[in-house]
Amino acid sequence: MPKTGPFDSHAAKYEAWFQRNRFAYQSELEAIRPLLPGHGDGLEIGVGSGRFAAPLGIKNGVEPSEAMGALARQRGINVTNSVAEALAFEDSRFDFALMVTTICFVDDPGLAIKEAYRVLKPGGALIIGLIDKDSPLGVVYQAHKNESVFYGPATFYSADEVVAFLKDAGFTDFRFVQTLFTNPADLKSLEPAREGRGEGSFVVVKALKPAGAGAGER
Repeated sequence: MPKTGPFDSHAAKYEAWFQRNRFAYQSELEAIRPLLPGHGDGLEIGVGSGRFAAPLGIKNGVEPSEAMGALARQRGINVTNSVAEALAFEDSRFDFALMVTTICFVDDPGLAIKEAYRVLKPGGALIIGLIDKDSPLGVVYQAHKNESVFYGPATFYSADEVVAFLKDAGFTDFRFVQTLFTNPADLKSLEPAREGRGEGSFVVVKALKPAGAGAGER
């Protein structure tokens, strides 16, 4: 069952976070940018309101929340209403796929990543942005998640756990970028994006579907 209830009911509150925490939001965008391919047909899985797809030039999105999908369409995104574990696309359709803070809301992250593998072309890239559960911000989010409208039903994962899911699906060639070394509420300017993981609370991992690979499991 997709965890869409809070997003359908509190779309305005979701949008307000990006205004209130604009430096954190921009820092996350800048951490993602260097890992995105410079060209090709992309898909954001869990596109939400299009806050990442639109500025990053991604034209296609998947979103189970009707309210979020409507906002993304207003930002020019072609939105398909489906879940990450059952993508409504043919095999080897996209050059790259993006998931930003989506992994914590899916029912089966392993299956979601296998579906991403399936719809990627051989040599295609999957880029995942997450709040690392072992980071300072991840620890705070987990401790207070039941006080949050959005994070109550979430399951947080570490970067290492996400890498394990990626390896199990068949992905290789990992690269990491991290940011948010400060609590988002305290940021007064953009945070730097650094290679690696283990310090920043927001971690972006890029992995490749090997060239010549088949569709993988559905």
